[in-house]
Amino acid sequence: MDVFAPTGNLYAGAIWPEVVVTLTLLLVLVVDLVGGSAARKSLPALSIFGLIGALVTLVLQWQQPQLESFLGSFAADPISILFRGLVVGTAVLTVMMAERYISQSGAPTGEFYVLLLTATLGGMFLSGATDLILVFVSLETLGIASYLMAGYTKRDPRSSEAALKYLLIGASSTAIFLYGMSLLYGLSGGQTKLEAIASSMGDAGLAGIIALVLCIGGIGFKLAAVPFHQWTPDVYEGSPTPVVAFLSVGSKAAGFALAVRFLATVFPAMTEEWRAVLSVLAILTMVLGNVVAIAQTRLKRLLAYSSIGQAGFVLIGLVAGTEAGYASLIFYLMVYLVMNLGAFLCITLFSLKTGTDEISEYSGLYQKDPFLTLCLSICLLSLGGLPPLAGFFGKLYLFWAGWQAGAYTLVLVGLVTSVISIYYYVRVVKTIVVKEPQEMSVSVQNYPETNWQAEGMQALRVGLVFTLVATIFAGILSNPLFTLSIQAVEQSPFLGFPTAQAFIPESASLQVAVKGSLGSSPQAGEG
Repeated sequence: MDVFAPTGNLYAGAIWPEVVVTLTLLLVLVVDLVGGSAARKSLPALSIFGLIGALVTLVLQWQQPQLESFLGSFAADPISILFRGLVVGTAVLTVMMAERYISQSGAPTGEFYVLLLTATLGGMFLSGATDLILVFVSLETLGIASYLMAGYTKRDPRSSEAALKYLLIGASSTAIFLYGMSLLYGLSGGQTKLEAIASSMGDAGLAGIIALVLCIGGIGFKLAAVPFHQWTPDVYEGSPTPVVAFLSVGSKAAGFALAVRFLATVFPAMTEEWRAVLSVLAILTMVLGNVVAIAQTRLKRLLAYSSIGQAGFVLIGLVAGTEAGYASLIFYLMVYLVMNLGAFLCITLFSLKTGTDEISEYSGLYQKDPFLTLCLSICLLSLGGLPPLAGFFGKLYLFWAGWQAGAYTLVLVGLVTSVISIYYYVRVVKTIVVKEPQEMSVSVQNYPETNWQAEGMQALRVGLVFTLVATIFAGILSNPLFTLSIQAVEQSPFLGFPTAQAFIPESASLQVAVKGSLGSSPQAGEG
């Protein structure tokens, strides 16, 4: 039997991107073990080339029809491809910001890239897993590698504390999720395939509701949704900045991929129930994340609460449960990748030069580093949702999809909390661009000139330029990305949507978006 043939039961061709990442991981490990110091300097480049190779294979895979491999345990459908692309793209930008950070911190370099590639591999498999066993193995692969990366700078007690908290809370959430899966296994009569379990959920009764709640609890930890968010602020504050960047987007994207596939496939008979639960979680997440962020004095901790609030916004698309809702969810994660990682690239550069991430220490940065000021300001304003940046159109699509699906309460809460978020983002920008010399912080007064020729600085600059350009133009050119998201939703059979006229606004303006959506026929969601 040809395991790479589409007609084969295994069809290993569906996991070519994962194979590329695995080979890259092994190559990095071998070079780190047997190579000298000169060879070890090539590890970031090897990691980036391998990850870009995985992205190329994902693009090629997009041209193929729906693929299932390993006896139906893994799906390479369009939604899986997009989410895997998000995880890999996050890893590429993380390597760009990690090269200089790791070398300057004095920590070993090889192990970090091995752990990052391992976490990337876990996130990729989690994005396409259709079997309980593969879901759990992928979740643990991503989780354990993330715990180790959080405590990677062992000389920093904050990093060790962050890793310990992440491990304890993560292990508890995994136990909750595993117990929920064990109930599903028992209720289905020993089935592990998600589709096979779904047929037993219609008459599962109270046990099915308990299994649903436990599974949502485990998924909520990955999404950093309230009340499963307790790990986020401390882990973000204490972990190395590149690790935080990966967790904020890569891990979250894998979590949403799991949420979409798991809930839509296993619990179609309980759609109203899980939408009601997620509606409550979304409201709590948006309110707490954005309100508490106002009181933060450290930029990494502020972005931690910001990421909690952003998860609440994305949950609106999941609760809507329509083509427009799922497509808006994917589109927002695409733009969230560039604007959030752009902010973390700026934080990395500033902390490397000043050793702090206190918001007050950014005061007057405009006078010493206009380029960094521009990048950070654009990314923060985009996260706040100001037009015409990418974040504005991401929220526009999410809120309109939620409104069309009848989730009026969620949309209204989202609008109010978005206004709140603009306040604390603009406050940071205002601090950066003060013009009076006497208002300049001590760190900015002693701000050294940027040496772009130093090790790892060129990669950092490429990442900054890319995220800046993408944040500006992803909003203006949002239609192609949204069309891509719609195609992924329509062509992924597990969601159950017929390939029909899609919700695609004709232009970027709200008025035309409204007109373009009137012809759609979304299903009613929970408000």
